[in-house]
Amino acid sequence: MSNPVPLLAARDLVKAHGSTEALRGASVDLRAGEILAVTGASGSGKSTLLHCLAGIVRPDGGSVTYGGVRLDRLPEKRLSELRRTEFGVVFQFGQLIPELTALDNVALPLLLAGASREDAHERAGEWLERLGVRGQAELRPGGMSGGQAQRTSLARALVTGPKVVFADEPTGALDSLASEQVMTALVHTARESGTAVLLITHDAQVAAYADREVRLSDGTVSALEVTA
Repeated sequence: MSNPVPLLAARDLVKAHGSTEALRGASVDLRAGEILAVTGASGSGKSTLLHCLAGIVRPDGGSVTYGGVRLDRLPEKRLSELRRTEFGVVFQFGQLIPELTALDNVALPLLLAGASREDAHERAGEWLERLGVRGQAELRPGGMSGGQAQRTSLARALVTGPKVVFADEPTGALDSLASEQVMTALVHTARESGTAVLLITHDAQVAAYADREVRLSDGTVSALEVTA
C-alpha cells in the first residue's frame, strides 16, 4: 500500500476466555484503504482478534493503537463513540434488529449520533440503493433473504462513513451467489471511499478479495501473504 503508516496496529495481543488462550502474542497492521483478510481454522482466535481491534473487548496483554492513540486504554464512553462514528461492524448473521424495517435498521446509527429522522432516513435510503436493496427498505429482517439482510447490515455499517469496517465472517451464512454480491459491494464501497476493511473469514474465495492475508494459528500470526 502507498501509506506505510498503519491506521490500526495490534502488538503482541494476549486474550484468554477463562482457561482458554484465544490470542497468544498476535500482531497485525491495517492501513488506510487496505482490505486485510484474517484467516485460520475455527478456534484460532480470528473473532477475538477482531473484537480487540474494534474495542469490543480489551486484551489481557499487548496493545492496540488506532490513529496513534492506544485504543485499549480508552474509556468505554470513547470506545462507544468510535464504534458509532469511525468504526463499522458486520457480523456473520447480520444482527439486524428484527422489529425494525431495513430502512430503520440502517438509519439507527445516525439517529444514535443525533441526526434528525428525516436526514437519517434519507442517508439510509441512499445506502440501501447503493447496495441494491432499496426495494427491501420497508421489509423487516424476517422477510428478507440472507443476502438481502447481509447487504442491509453492510449498509448499516457504512452509513456513518467509517474509517474502518470490521467484517466477521460476513458471508458465512450465505450461498455462493449471495456471498459474491456481498463481497463485491463491500470491496467496491471500500475502494470508492478509502475505507479500511478487516475481514475475518475461513473461505479462501472470500479472502481472495483482500489486498493481504494474515493467517492465525493457535492465537498467533503464522503467515502473511499478498493476495492482490
